Amino acid sequence: MIKEIAQGKQSGAVNVKVDGPVQVNFREITLPPGASTGKHCHYGQLIGVVKSGVFTHTAPIYPRGEHVYKAGDSLVEGSGYLHEGRNEGKKDVVLWVTYVTPKGKPLAVPEPGPCDADR
Repeated sequence: MIKEIAQGKQSGAVNVKVDGPVQVNFREITLPPGASTGKHCHYGQLIGVVKSGVFTHTAPIYPRGEHVYKAGDSLVEGSGYLHEGRNEGKKDVVLWVTYVTPKGKPLAVPEPGPCDADR
């Protein structure tokens, strides 16, 4: 039996490269209205799907520094740059996220932290 858990749209290619050995973690993250992930970075990469809500993501990878994701969208976070996610809406944001991280490294490092994947 196969149960579809999450599906998200991505307008471009998705490339995930993390030198091994790696660990793979899957999390459900809920941000209530007004909540934030806090500024942080990753040693590895993650692919997420917005299950519900509207997720505002601030990162230097966007031409205007920010992108808004809605339910059914997917996002990719890379390593080595500071970013933050926020729920500016009136309903919970629920994210389903798969992390691919070098074994033994934390899934996220809060600011101020080493936001360089090679450290």
